[in-house]
Amino acid sequence: MNDVRDVAQQWPVVATQDLHRDDWVMALRRDTIRRPGTEETFNRLVLEHPGAALVVALDAEGRVLCLKQYRHPAGMRFVELPAGLLDADGEEPLEVAQRELREEASFAAATWRPLTTAYSSPGIIGERIHYFFATDLSPVDRGDFVLEHEEADMELLWVPFEELHAAVLAGDVTDGPLLIAVLMVRALGLA
Repeated sequence: MNDVRDVAQQWPVVATQDLHRDDWVMALRRDTIRRPGTEETFNRLVLEHPGAALVVALDAEGRVLCLKQYRHPAGMRFVELPAGLLDADGEEPLEVAQRELREEASFAAATWRPLTTAYSSPGIIGERIHYFFATDLSPVDRGDFVLEHEEADMELLWVPFEELHAAVLAGDVTDGPLLIAVLMVRALGLA
């Protein structure tokens, strides 16, 4: 039987150079690494990222709370799910998912279930996204959170799960975290 598991491993870093670092939570650096057991060294760019949490919020009618948001690097307005960075010290992924559901969509959920955790693109970024499934939704106030920049232009929409799943399979929605979340919900039989 094959051992089909990811394994933590750290190759030696010979040198590191910051290419961009400021007061934001992300930074770009160049690492020179050495392949174990050899003298071979090579460079890799690393985008430092604190991680994120995402929520599939399903209402009593079987609809998923989705957002449409512009994403400048891709030049696209994506259908997405509420999500946010793990950028507050000591904040757990579930707390981030709950916060983002409240701040981005003005909803809270009484029932939460973890779906999975996955790396976005481990060849360049260490971002891990923690996926959650939430039900028993109720509207809430955003508190003192103010939508700014792209978030100020977000559109909230309720999409029946079956319609969203069909859009994933048809390639009509292409946000990677949304794809993972929807496929996990289907695989686990939650909707």
